[in-house]
Amino acid sequence: MSSVSLKLQNRQNQSANATVFRILIIMGICHLLNDTLQAVVPAMFPILEHSMSLSYTQLGYIAFALNITASIMQPAVGWYSDLKPLPFALPIGLSSTLAGIILLAISPNYGIILFSVFLIGIGSAIFHPEGSRVAYMAAGTKRGLAQSIYQVGGNTGQALAPLITAIILVPFGQKGALWFAPVALCAVIMLFYIAIWYGRKLKSPVHHAKGKAGSKGVFNKKVAQALTFILLFIFARSWYISCMTNYYSFFLIKHNGFSISEAQLYIFAFLAAGALGTFFGGPLADRFGRKNIILYSLAGCAPFTILLPFLPSWASFVLLLASGFIIMTSFSVTVVYAQELVPGKVGTMAGLTVGLAFGMGAIGSVALGALADSIGIAATIKYVGFLPLLGLISLLLPSDKTLKDWQNPHHE
Repeated sequence: MSSVSLKLQNRQNQSANATVFRILIIMGICHLLNDTLQAVVPAMFPILEHSMSLSYTQLGYIAFALNITASIMQPAVGWYSDLKPLPFALPIGLSSTLAGIILLAISPNYGIILFSVFLIGIGSAIFHPEGSRVAYMAAGTKRGLAQSIYQVGGNTGQALAPLITAIILVPFGQKGALWFAPVALCAVIMLFYIAIWYGRKLKSPVHHAKGKAGSKGVFNKKVAQALTFILLFIFARSWYISCMTNYYSFFLIKHNGFSISEAQLYIFAFLAAGALGTFFGGPLADRFGRKNIILYSLAGCAPFTILLPFLPSWASFVLLLASGFIIMTSFSVTVVYAQELVPGKVGTMAGLTVGLAFGMGAIGSVALGALADSIGIAATIKYVGFLPLLGLISLLLPSDKTLKDWQNPHHE
């Protein structure tokens, strides 16, 4: 091979290993807009409970319709796009969300509300695995940081739900959701730009070479066991977060005498701290190891979640900030860990881990809503505080070094 060819190949390799922050920032913004649109649904719970006289269980089914759609479809979308990447699926998915938001704002009854959140769920199912793939492609050598930039947008969007309730939905009611149609349209336009970059990246020779190399990972009994532990970890984290985002405001309203707007500000504090935790989780994992961050994120916040229901409101605010930050440091890390656990299946693992988070949140929203109807909201919040103790199961996960050894195709 000539020196010119070697120089050209080195430049291509350096380009492939470079972190494309421009794409990551745009994807983070699109993720923020996408999840802000999703956040309109739980943000509307207090409005719908009052205007349609819905029970906690019925509210749970609305969350279920949103999240279970994304949960079932995300792994399927990720699996298919691993076989045949779909760059323009991103703007198409957001178009479904746009239609769902408009329909949600004008829904006259409970049945149409369920259908509108189903459309939003479809958009989410398409967006998340493909968005995670774009982040992976733009990451270079900084996978943890890249996923954090991408995922923090989504968690920031979710954190806006309480403010959406307090600032828009309380004064404007259900039709206030129409304010978010322009937001969805902006996201669709930006994702067309991302889709063009995505398509060009797929055609690069370096990408084809890396794709072939990445498909050599081994899926055996030990890998399956580790993946099971990750999914159990996500179950515990998702149920706790589902409880806080969907029902903790009712606890504050009924037992602390808060108004809807005041209660939503507490939820915002929890989710905003979580968004911050999501951002720092990836870089911390790049430095201290993915397994360590996964372990400390759930088990480390358990003392705070257990104490939370027993403290006065000012102290609970402090614990909300601490627990929100700690528990969400693992959000992007579990995605990267699963992607490295099963190399060559970037979309499938992103769809499985993020999709499972939606699915577990969906099941949790129904189960916890039924539990709250049965034993009361206060007892439900107290019991759910012990869920993060299940994070101790991450002690059984393989170390980061073991993961690298498993990626060797000759490993048995």
